[in-house]
This record gives sequence, structure tokens and C-alpha cells, in this order.
Amino acid sequence: MLGRIPSNSKVTRMSLADRHGHSGIGASASAQPTSALFTGTRDPRLDFFRGIAMFIILVAHTPGNFLTLWIPARFGFSDATEIFVFCSGMASAMAFGKVFRNRSFALGSARVVYRIWQVYWAHIGMFFATAAMLAWVDSTGVFERDFIGRLNLYPFFVDNTAQQLVGLMTLTYVPNYFDVLPMYLVVLALMPVVMALSKLSPKAVFAFVGLLWLGANVGLLGVPAEPWSERTWFFNPFGWQLIFFTGFGFVMGWLPVPPVNLRLVLIALAVVILTIPLAYYRIYTQVDLLSEARQAIRFLWTKSAFGLFRYLHFLALAYLCWAAVGPRGARLLPKRDGVLARIWMVILSQIMKVGQQSLAVFVFSMVLAQGHGVLLDAVGRTTLSTWLVNIWGFLLLIACAHIAAWFKGHPWRKKPA
Repeated sequence: MLGRIPSNSKVTRMSLADRHGHSGIGASASAQPTSALFTGTRDPRLDFFRGIAMFIILVAHTPGNFLTLWIPARFGFSDATEIFVFCSGMASAMAFGKVFRNRSFALGSARVVYRIWQVYWAHIGMFFATAAMLAWVDSTGVFERDFIGRLNLYPFFVDNTAQQLVGLMTLTYVPNYFDVLPMYLVVLALMPVVMALSKLSPKAVFAFVGLLWLGANVGLLGVPAEPWSERTWFFNPFGWQLIFFTGFGFVMGWLPVPPVNLRLVLIALAVVILTIPLAYYRIYTQVDLLSEARQAIRFLWTKSAFGLFRYLHFLALAYLCWAAVGPRGARLLPKRDGVLARIWMVILSQIMKVGQQSLAVFVFSMVLAQGHGVLLDAVGRTTLSTWLVNIWGFLLLIACAHIAAWFKGHPWRKKPA
């Protein structure tokens, strides 16, 4: 019978890293930050890194943005997508794990279904908002560039709109630019299966997750992306669920948190540094041996099926970041007061606000990125214009996060003072 999760499942609002922070990191109660940003039930590290990922995603999806040459993806196999999915796994364990544990499997599953419903309509809305914007721009005749063609949306507008409309709503037509949220939908749908398997043993969860990942990487598992070809979703959910359930497993207590020590730090640092020659285009494109080696191991760093090297690179990078920020992100806070410290606190608070509203910000940023591409085509891609557009975009993401938070706060329910 799938009822309540045993009390020893160790699901709490605080991540597992915090529970082991005293022994693994040497923290004490007095060492915990006292800033209002770091109080409450949310993990500040989760909000911070998810916020960073949202800014990177906007930069990465803006067409012709030279800042994409300096995002983390250019220096390693993993990128902001891994941050987003890993942190989503942790957040899902915090949000849904408590329902599975304290209420029932049925209510936990219902909570997941409700989230799937929200993400599904966010995906549909994002597609239509982006497609409508680009269709309007093309209809003006002002630009020589074909914006609908840039995203390969002619199958929807010209070839067979009726068929593709049905495909869009059933997720059997998923253009490349729009396949992150569908991947997330499938991963969310796997959560009740994982929770059911956890009743047997965490080992059953690991076996299930590992087999799905292996099936994706050997080409046995995939999801059709369009009815007229054999193309599958670029983000194979059966591969990407590995990174989601890694974050999920840490919070649920199924995976042990590694201690912070010099030996592990050096190993993680070596992985990150040794990856750079195979990932940084200004290096491997100039050295034939590196270019050939990179091509030979392509299956290990493929993004679509989430290759093994992407996973290892992300784990190494995540470990370094986790060690660097300290228990509950204590090192993110300035040690002394002053002008620079106050400026940093303002920046930190806005990054975390964006991280707290990641779904709304993500959908908005994907539409905004295409709008920025149009804007840069209109004004010209100079260094100044590109910087201004990026800064403007960052401010809009922050505004979106605040607006989403305001609506979630249901201000109309509050009694006037």
C-alpha cells in the first residue's frame, strides 16, 4: 500500500546540506547569517543559484548576443540548464516531498499533477506569445531577416497549421526553442513513480533513474518532436531526469552529502579546469588533436541525452560552488558594513527574488530574448547597444519577479491597515 512516507525519510524545508553542515563544513549555530534574506524556510543558496541561471538563460537565448561567448557553457560541458533542472529537483523535493510524507501518496501525486497543469499552460502561452510577436514583426516588412524562419516555425504557420496546432497541444510538435518546459513536464510526471519506488528502497530509485538515463544515451528512449520526421525532443527527458532526481535525492536524504575537504575540492577543481580545453572554442578549434578528441567523445558530453561528462562536470562545479558559499550561503553575506556591502546586498536580494519566481521569469525571458534579437537587429549590434539591451533585460527580469511575487501574495485578500 502506498501511503505515508516513513518518518525517517528526512524531508525538511531545509536542504540536507544544512543538516550536515555542522560536521561537514564546521558551521555552528552562531555562524548562520542573520540577514532577513536568509531567514525563513527557503534555502537561500537555491534561490541565489537559480536566479543566476535565469540571467544566464536570457543572455544565452538572445540572438547575436556577444555575451554568450562568456557564459559558463563556453568553458565547460554543463551550463545554466543543468543549474535550472538540478535546483528544480531540490525545490520539488522541498515543495512536494512534505506532502508525500505528511499527507499521503495520493495527495502528493495530486500536488504534482497541479504543477504539471501550471507548467503545461506556461509552455503553451510561451509558444503563442513568441510566435505571435515574431509573426507581427515579419508582417511589418521592416526587416530583411525572416524571424519566423529563424525559429523554424514555418511548419506551424504555413505547412499544416491544423495538424501542428493539435501537435502543439499534445506535445507531439515541439520546436527546439520550446522544449525545455516539455522536458520538465515529463520529469515531473516521473516523480510519483520515484516516490513509489522509494517505499521499497532508495536503491530501487537509483536503479530506475539510472536505467532511464542509460536508455536515453544509447538511443532507446526519446520523445517524437514532429510528426513528419524522426526528430526527437532536443532535451530528452529520460536523460535529463538524472540531474533532476540528483537534486531531489539530496534533499530527500537518499544521497549522502559529501564533506567539504581540500582533497575533494582539488579533485572537483581539476575536473573543471581539465574540461576547459575541450569546451572552450578558442582552444580546441586551434588544436587539431583537441578538436578530434572532442568529436570522438561527443556521446559523453551530448546535451540532448545529458551525456556522462556533462553530469560529472556539473557535479564538480556544483560542489565547488556549494563549498564556496558556505553553510546556508553564509559567505554570500558581506563581513563588514559599508557602501560596497550595501550595494552587494541590493544585488543579492534581486538575484534571489528572480530565483524565487523562476517559472514566471523563465517564460518571460524566453519571449524577451527573441524581442531583444529584433531590437538588436533594429539598432545594430554594437558593443554599447548589446550591453544596454542586456542590462535592460536584467532589469525586466527583476521587475517580472517582483510582479509575480506580488500576485502570489494575494494582496486583495489582505485587510487594509
